[in-house]
Amino acid sequence: MFQYEKRLVSKKELKSVCGIPYTPQHIGRLEAAGKFPKRVNLGPGRVAWVLAEVDAWVSERIAERDTPSHDPSF
Repeated sequence: MFQYEKRLVSKKELKSVCGIPYTPQHIGRLEAAGKFPKRVNLGPGRVAWVLAEVDAWVSERIAERDTPSHDPSF
């Protein structure tokens, strides 16, 4: 049985399946800053991300958007 928690997505699938509009370079910067899920090394020149972790990251972005801002500049 294929478990959703263990499904991996490639760089291309980050955009096509997950809707992440970032370049691979920007994703690398976000990862280095601890602001994007860490990649899984599959072999030489091949990486992927855990789909459940990417989905959780997207959900966090949506929750941040939906949380009222306490910024007094608005």
